[in-house]
Amino acid sequence: MAKAATSNLETPPASPAAADEPVLRASIYEELRRRMITGKITPGVGLSTRGLAVEMGVSQMPVRDALSRLAAEGAVAIRSKRKIEVPAMTAERFGDLLDCRLMLEPEAAALALPHITHGRLKELRKIDQTMDSAMENGDVIAYMECNFAFHFNIYRANDRPILNRLIEALWLQFGPFMRMVYGRFGTANLVDQHRVALAAIEARDPEALRRAIASDIADGMGLIGRSNWAGG
Repeated sequence: MAKAATSNLETPPASPAAADEPVLRASIYEELRRRMITGKITPGVGLSTRGLAVEMGVSQMPVRDALSRLAAEGAVAIRSKRKIEVPAMTAERFGDLLDCRLMLEPEAAALALPHITHGRLKELRKIDQTMDSAMENGDVIAYMECNFAFHFNIYRANDRPILNRLIEALWLQFGPFMRMVYGRFGTANLVDQHRVALAAIEARDPEALRRAIASDIADGMGLIGRSNWAGG
């Protein structure tokens, strides 16, 4: 009887490590996306699967998987197992990125406007103040993190996750170059279009908000255009 009961026992559940594997892969992917969007990964610097794995305290497999996904999004180019890098900027790619941002982001902001609460507007003002300090101090990383937070705190109010993910994919491709350009030219002379956007939000003026976002994009992308694409 005991033998029969033993044979009917259910298969033991998967180990916590196995159960958490999809979550781990997703977290590594999202972390690398965030690093690219905020310029922590820059052009001309090779990415090592092993080095990233050691830094993040994980095996190479989830890092390799994340890099493959980023390559599919055009954020990195995998030349070989040991040569992974941000692809060089070209005039054609730059023009395409700029056009797509100008098509999507002003509209994403306008769609978000009816859903931006007083609390969200207060948070946007706080982000803008932190960004002002970063500009004054020449803190490029903090500036880029605040810039990303400002834009996506607006966009994510629109409840259009697919649209916002498309915009993030564009930021993936120009983020590394913005870090390089800001490092070269600094941030002190940038026009603060965010204040114009805040005024448009407060006035509930979708057209003014569209113009502010478009101007902000043109200012930032214009720096890339004047940087001779790859910083040469």
